[in-house]
Amino acid sequence: MIFFTAFSVLFPLFAKIGLGYGIRSLKILSEKTLKEMNNVVFRVFLPTLLFSNIYKTDFSTITSFNLLWYAVLSLVVMVSFYMLLIPRLESENSKRGVLVQGICRSNFIFFGMPMAATLYGGTSAGIASLMVGVVVPVINVLSVVVLEYFRGKKPDGKKILKGIVLNPIVIGGVLGLLCAITGIKLPQSLAGVVFEVAEIATPLSLIVLGASVTFSSVKVNRKPLVIGVLNRLVIVPAIGITVAILVGFRDLELILLMAMYASPAAVSSYTMAQQMDGDAELAGQIVVFTTALSLLSLFFWISLLMALGYF
Repeated sequence: MIFFTAFSVLFPLFAKIGLGYGIRSLKILSEKTLKEMNNVVFRVFLPTLLFSNIYKTDFSTITSFNLLWYAVLSLVVMVSFYMLLIPRLESENSKRGVLVQGICRSNFIFFGMPMAATLYGGTSAGIASLMVGVVVPVINVLSVVVLEYFRGKKPDGKKILKGIVLNPIVIGGVLGLLCAITGIKLPQSLAGVVFEVAEIATPLSLIVLGASVTFSSVKVNRKPLVIGVLNRLVIVPAIGITVAILVGFRDLELILLMAMYASPAAVSSYTMAQQMDGDAELAGQIVVFTTALSLLSLFFWISLLMALGYF
């Protein structure tokens, strides 16, 4: 049952990445076309997806303030810690930002909700959606800050701020928050188009990822790749879940926090790294390897917490 749950969440992701890899192998798309598709995903599809998820969130029903504040605070602490640690382990700026993002930015949106729904049914939808509405824009903004910070040889405050303000994903999140908080509703016909475009974002991102990532530099990236995968799947969830339990979170709330800490690296981190001068090859490899190994790691974390009676 537990293995089936993890497999049912992961297999569709792998299938789409595999499809992209097949497209690349058959040379159906050129390198130029793939770069253009990545650009479109980053500037159109991912911002629309984020806008859609937040737009559909009913913030008036928020009751789990402790969970939301804890989730945001833990993300800020995590990003701050790794921004200090990673430069001591990695000398290249293009890899530093990618590593911090890969470790701290999980694929919560595609793992948290399915896991919660599988284990707790329809009653989990509301709080899971609220977590998405709060956590996703926060970690996106933090990721932009990280990549902008490590973008040049010397951090430029004005450039970092400009990069955040003009980042398409941040813009999509802010617009979604404005609509959700103020109650502004799009015309039904326009909302339908937005939701349909949003549904394309994840499959297209995965396919483009599979078509873009190569493994020729795995040996070169071995050290940062090991650091990224080990922290994303083992160290972050071990510390995060332990502290969450000590604070007092249980059942559905603990499941959602576990998903945030233990899910593989976010698919969109590859696209963002490519568009913001990060080491896109390393970013893609972190996504692929954490996604592959998360079938085992998530099975372990879910099994352990169930055996200990925490949910």
